[in-house]
Amino acid sequence: MPYFDAASAAPLHPVARQALLAALDEGWADPARLHREGRRARLLLDAAREAAAEAVGCRPDELTFTSSGTRAVHSGISGALAGRRRVGRHLVVSAVEHSSVLHSAATHESGGGSFTEVPVDGTGAVSAQAYASALREDTALACLQSANHEVGTEQPVAEVAELCRAAGVPLLVDAAQSLGWGPVPAGWSLLTASAHKWGGPAGVGLLAVRKGVRFAAQGPTDERESGRAAGFEDIPAIVAAAASLRAVRAEAAAESLRLRALVDRIRARVPELVPDVEVVGDPVRRLPHLVTFSCLYVDGETLLHELDRSGFSVSSGSSCTSSTLTPSHVLKAMGVLSEGNVRVSLPTGTPDEDVDRFLEVLPPAVAGVREKLGAPAAATPSPVAAPSLVVDALGRRCPIPVIELAKVIGEVPVGGTVTVLSDDEAARLDIPAWCAMREQEYVGEEPADRGSAYVVRRLS
Repeated sequence: MPYFDAASAAPLHPVARQALLAALDEGWADPARLHREGRRARLLLDAAREAAAEAVGCRPDELTFTSSGTRAVHSGISGALAGRRRVGRHLVVSAVEHSSVLHSAATHESGGGSFTEVPVDGTGAVSAQAYASALREDTALACLQSANHEVGTEQPVAEVAELCRAAGVPLLVDAAQSLGWGPVPAGWSLLTASAHKWGGPAGVGLLAVRKGVRFAAQGPTDERESGRAAGFEDIPAIVAAAASLRAVRAEAAAESLRLRALVDRIRARVPELVPDVEVVGDPVRRLPHLVTFSCLYVDGETLLHELDRSGFSVSSGSSCTSSTLTPSHVLKAMGVLSEGNVRVSLPTGTPDEDVDRFLEVLPPAVAGVREKLGAPAAATPSPVAAPSLVVDALGRRCPIPVIELAKVIGEVPVGGTVTVLSDDEAARLDIPAWCAMREQEYVGEEPADRGSAYVVRRLS
């Protein structure tokens, strides 16, 4: 069964498996002890740290192993903010950061701090100048991912790092998605990553803090990992993480070219094979293995199940796959279609035939979901058109509000309006996106007794 969800967790790399099994026999003892077994464990831990530091581009004594990438983010942000508290309590993040960064920002705010979200453009990228404008005299820390987890867009890390350096603000880079493909551009002050994103075992994160960066670890600490990650190190997992990072880096140049060509094929063919599809993210400045697209009139969760039944494991940023029924914060910040969202992220070694088969399976899967939901093939003009109509979609979740809009747009004359009543937050993204795709005018959002009223004017 083809697994196309490497951005969530990459399959365990063969090198990681070999290193893990070997370290289970050799690295089980306490590396803080002076006996033979402890010294052997310490040698393994030190060698893993050196290998990982080389890949990150830092000194071994600047690198800490944590229990996850999320823990690395939380510790990095809290420690940097505490270390620079005399400067101020302002934090800058982009609007499309990983949820671990945004959760840290929210916690910081609840504790009396403040933070600014830098907006992104339609591809999911921040403007370096917009980022610079968010920096203030009391800014203690800035955070910017190297590449987006959901749409793959690469961020201008080098430019932002230079602006932060000029302002005297340390920059934390979340490199979880990109570190396996190559080093992060220079200029960062703190860096975080997660081993399961590059084919290492889950439960190992990296936190690098450059010498000279003020940092005060928060919470209870002990003597391990320079006081930045309390608790007994999982040496077998750490060894496997470092070994697999070195292995995937050695393969990255060739595999990047091959997977980029496969992703380019998906980006080009999906809109040709499936009508009413929006491919999102930057087409050029992106990760080589990841592509995201959204399908109009489609329930994302149902589509993922259909693809799973056809043998393909993919993921989604759609509101329809969320327990909260709210759109992905990334798609929301980009202002793009959220319904029927599919993220394809190819693991190392994906054969061409699997991509060809996916392109065969996708069109009937989308068509089947649309048919079940009663999506219209095209708007049919009504013989007697009303000047305006109201569609009551209250209590109905994506993509039903948009489907109901599409069904009746032909029943108003050119220049007439359709008002959609909806209490689904996804409608705020999907109705304007439908208008852009259908060349109709999105008039705007108006308050309503329940939810919101979205007004659309028919142009053709």
